[in-house]
Amino acid sequence: MLLDGKAAARAVRQELAQRVAALEIRGAKPGLRILQVGNDPASTIYVGSKAKASAKTGIDARVERLPENADLAAIAAVVRSWNGDSSVHGFIVQLPLPPGIDVHAVLNMVSPDKDVDGLSPASLGRLAAGRPGFMPATPSGIIELLLRNGITISGRRVVIVGRGELVGKPLASMLLLRGERGDATVTVCHSRTKDLGAVCHTAEILVVATGRAGLVTGDMVSEGVVVVDAGTNSVDGKLVGDVDFESVAGKASAITPVPGGVGPMTVAMLLANTVRAAELASGLAGRD
Repeated sequence: MLLDGKAAARAVRQELAQRVAALEIRGAKPGLRILQVGNDPASTIYVGSKAKASAKTGIDARVERLPENADLAAIAAVVRSWNGDSSVHGFIVQLPLPPGIDVHAVLNMVSPDKDVDGLSPASLGRLAAGRPGFMPATPSGIIELLLRNGITISGRRVVIVGRGELVGKPLASMLLLRGERGDATVTVCHSRTKDLGAVCHTAEILVVATGRAGLVTGDMVSEGVVVVDAGTNSVDGKLVGDVDFESVAGKASAITPVPGGVGPMTVAMLLANTVRAAELASGLAGRD
């Protein structure tokens, strides 16, 4: 089975559009702001896709761009402005930031109530403590994609290859939460894991997020495994994942394509966080 992220993301957006309509009846329109510093080509593409998906859902999304040489003070001024603007329900600082900018310092300025990227120290701390607020979009998208395809997570052995702060670490914390979106037995692998193939063989669900094209091959997985490839790499002008699709797909019971798998779901869950932020601000949703 191919885990079609585009179809699942489309369904999420349709559901969100109904919630946006309910908010508009109350005179509230979800507001999302995106800060891009510099002109990184990949970031420009990502920002554009987020703004386009927002418009399809009825979210008021606007992009603020600062030059490559913008300093921390200039970035802080934008963040403080959005923190205090009631029409802005959520915002993100597009990563990566230019060299010399302290990413953690920037993210630490973001109000937890508007951190729809779920990447601030406060948000990640709440998640690690088992009391999450807004959760990071890519791990959320992975979980949502699995559940929407009828794949059970609770009680399963999940191996995550990659311990990055955007996917691996937060996903592990999310999968350890109680409930159908968690309750997994989680193993996290990294560059110093011995005999990676043997560990991957134990997985019922395998998630790969390393940024190394073709790292996981068919001989490293068991028959019937569910494989989620969260990697994006450019090889000879072609976008490929961290999983060697051809050799792994023959053994997997379900697998994500690259592109068209995790990527669309990342954007969809960012929008879901934004709509929830607007609902919380408007009293249409209870706080955890």
